[in-house]
Amino acid sequence: MGDLNSQTKPHEIDEHPFELRHEVKRLNSRLDKIAESLEKSEFKDILDNYSDPKKRIITNLMAGISRGLGLSLGTFVVLGLLGYILSLFLDIPVIGEYLGEIKKYIDANS
Repeated sequence: MGDLNSQTKPHEIDEHPFELRHEVKRLNSRLDKIAESLEKSEFKDILDNYSDPKKRIITNLMAGISRGLGLSLGTFVVLGLLGYILSLFLDIPVIGEYLGEIKKYIDANS
């Protein structure tokens, strides 16, 4: 019976000091890695943003405005370039006639 109790008894510091020190060092190094990865991921900033509704609303509002403005400006630039490139093809016989009609329609309505 004495042998069974000694097997299930937790290790004491006096019994295995080297193994315990090694295990503590290993756990400390893992904790340091976890802390470092949390600092790199800016976890505190993420928690601050999601815990404060005002910050979240302002952040989402600014993101929406930026996306809308970017989409509008991008569309304007792409359509402008497309119109300029198509205007270069007005002299081509088949395509030019069709583009000329489109240009007349646009000029009449603008």
